[in-house]
This record gives sequence, structure tokens and C-alpha cells, in this order.
Amino acid sequence: MFTFSSEQDLISRRCVWVNGPVIVGAGPSGLAVGACLREQGVPFVIIERSDCIASLWQKRTYDRLKLHLPKKFCQLPKFPFPNHYPEYPTKQKFIEYLELYAKTFDINPQFNECVQSAKYDETCRVWRVKTGSPNGSEVEYICQWLVVATGENAERVVPDIEGLKDFGGEVIHACDYKSGEKYQGKKVVVVGCGNSGMEVSLDLSNHGAQPSMVCRSSVHVLPREIFGKSTFELAMFMMKWLPIWLVDKILLILTWFILGNIENYGLKKPLIGPLTLKNTQGKTPVLDIGALENIRSGKVKVVPGIKKFSCGAVELVNGEKLEIDSVVLATGYCSNVPYWLQESEFFSMNGFPKAQFPNNWKGKSGLYAIGFTRRGLAGASADAIKIAQDIGKVYKEDLKQKKQNVSTQRRCISTF
Repeated sequence: MFTFSSEQDLISRRCVWVNGPVIVGAGPSGLAVGACLREQGVPFVIIERSDCIASLWQKRTYDRLKLHLPKKFCQLPKFPFPNHYPEYPTKQKFIEYLELYAKTFDINPQFNECVQSAKYDETCRVWRVKTGSPNGSEVEYICQWLVVATGENAERVVPDIEGLKDFGGEVIHACDYKSGEKYQGKKVVVVGCGNSGMEVSLDLSNHGAQPSMVCRSSVHVLPREIFGKSTFELAMFMMKWLPIWLVDKILLILTWFILGNIENYGLKKPLIGPLTLKNTQGKTPVLDIGALENIRSGKVKVVPGIKKFSCGAVELVNGEKLEIDSVVLATGYCSNVPYWLQESEFFSMNGFPKAQFPNNWKGKSGLYAIGFTRRGLAGASADAIKIAQDIGKVYKEDLKQKKQNVSTQRRCISTF
């Protein structure tokens, strides 16, 4: 009898039927969908490869990080930030908010489960999601709906730069950078001039390091605030009344008055406006929080692209050679969806939905995507609401149909 029970337990652990959707990813996007589904009365399972929620925020961000947008643009559905939170919450405050969010909506992800594959079974008309754990156990979840909430920043991007393996000094990705404290007095090359590259360079210079920031491509640098108002908020307000090209021009003129001509400091500006570039290519403008001042003062040196590394040094494309101690790769992240989702109609090879915003949240056969709009937490929140409503409608119709069938069967039995 005991043996039979153990075998049953083993089988149940290996194959699990989920009465609602399986959500892959317990970051802000996954939590948002879970909360909205909870409100709809739809059961769900969240699978997370790490041992905590929002692992990107908790384990792969630097200490000084703050939200670059005002909190009202970053809050998740059904639960605003507490009033006492600052306008731009710190990393720790945001993590506290997410933990409170999960607790409020009773969201309990399955931690330490990494999705190995997810495939739609045409015959049974269900999704089969196979996961593996560090202890070697495997589980197959079977469900009607699959929500991909792994987002745009699932995996670090490490470029293949000539000679990097021969450098000999410390080489880390920005996701492993915590503070510039240990780099005091050291010469550090920061590869990348996006928001992460700018902020890491700022932090290094504030801690007495000598950072050189590689600016290989062009970048828009905007002030975080204009006339005391969030630049993002101002842009969103103007876009209600003006075409995007005109809003871009206004932003660039105001930026020139506030920050001056950034090209004087070695930063190249794109030919396309910041909002148009964001919408068409997904390239986020840098919101300056002090890095530009350190560039002006010489605390942060802007250098052109890298030709190759050698032992203890880097050679730039302009022929200049720098002796350096460390390298920080602020080279961004990418989606990991193509590695595990066995589907090619909705998602493209770059791990993003093929459809453009606002139609990139729903595929076929119960497949959904959230966090791929390149519109930050506000975009994810909007997608979460739509996904939960869409699933909730079908779930409630199915539930109603089952109740009617049971009721009909009972009447037939009673008549007989």
C-alpha cells in the first residue's frame, strides 16, 4: 500500500495539470498577470528559474539603481505605490513593492524551475511545458494557456571582441556590477553608453575610479526632468496633441538648452528623434542623472569603438591605446524565448513577437506575451490587464458550460 502511494506521488510530481495558464517568469510582468488573473478568479501557476521574484532586480542590478521614470508610470495593476515612496524609488524600495505586491495577491511562484521546452500539442490541444530543477527533478505542466513573461532582459549579451580573453584583468557584465567602491584609483573601460553604461560610469567616477566609456554608436541623452517635470511625462502629454516627429523636435530643442551640445563631449546623436527611435528600433534614450556633468569635468572619458584588447590594455579604432585594470560590459540583454519555446509563428528568432505594438500580446492556441512592448512597466501593466481579461472570459465560459452539462446530466438521471 505504501509503495503504491509513493508511485502515485512520483507520477503526480512528473506531470501536473494546471486548470488555468502557466506563466513563465516571476518578474514584474509575471506578477502583474498573476494579480489580474487572481481578480478574474482564474487559477494559475508561475514558473521561475531563480529562487526569488524579480531576480533581475534583486541579483543583477547595481546598488545605486533607481527607477528612471516617476513611480506612477512604474506601478503594477490594481496596486499603486505607497504614498510615502519617493518619486523615483530606489532599487530596494522597488523590490519591497514587488514583494508586497506578491503577498497582497497571494502569488507563490514555483521557484528553481527552469523551462526546458514548451510546445503546443495539436492532438490534445494543450501546452506541454517541461521544467528542470537543480536537484535533477523534472516536471511537465499541461495547460490550456501559456503566458511568456520572461521579458526583454532574460539573458546578458556578451560581445565577441578580439583579444578580450587575453586581457588578463577583471571582465564582468554590468549585471554583476554592484558598486564602484572596490575600483577606487583603477582604470576601468565601460563598454556601452546606454543607461547602464552611463550610470556605471557615473558610479565609478564618484568612487574615485578613472572610467573610460566606449561610445561606439550614437545615443540620445535627455535630461530626466524638464522645468521640474519628468521628461517622459512631458513627452506623453505632448503626444496626445502633437505628432511624434514634432514632439521629438521639441524635446531635442529643450535638451539642447538644458544640456548643451553633447557632441562636444564625444557623444554622437542619432539622426532619428528619440521617441521615433524607441518606437521603431527599441533603442531607449538615456535619461541623464549626473553622468554628463562628470563627462564635462573629465571624470568620465568618452572614447570611440574598440579595435582589440591585449594584456592589460585596449586599442581603440582611432589608434589610441589605453592601459586599463578592469572591463565592465554594459552591453545589454536579450530575450531567451527561442531557446525553449518550440513555436515559430508568433515569436521571431530574436525572441520578440513578430506583430508590432499594440498587437504583440496575443498569439494563437492560447499563447500570450507580456513585457515585450519596449514600453517599460506601463506597457507590461497594460498587457497584463488585456491578457487576464482575455483568458478570464474563456475560462468563465468553459466553467459555465461545464456546470450546465452537469446540471443536464443530473436531470436525465433523475428522470430515468
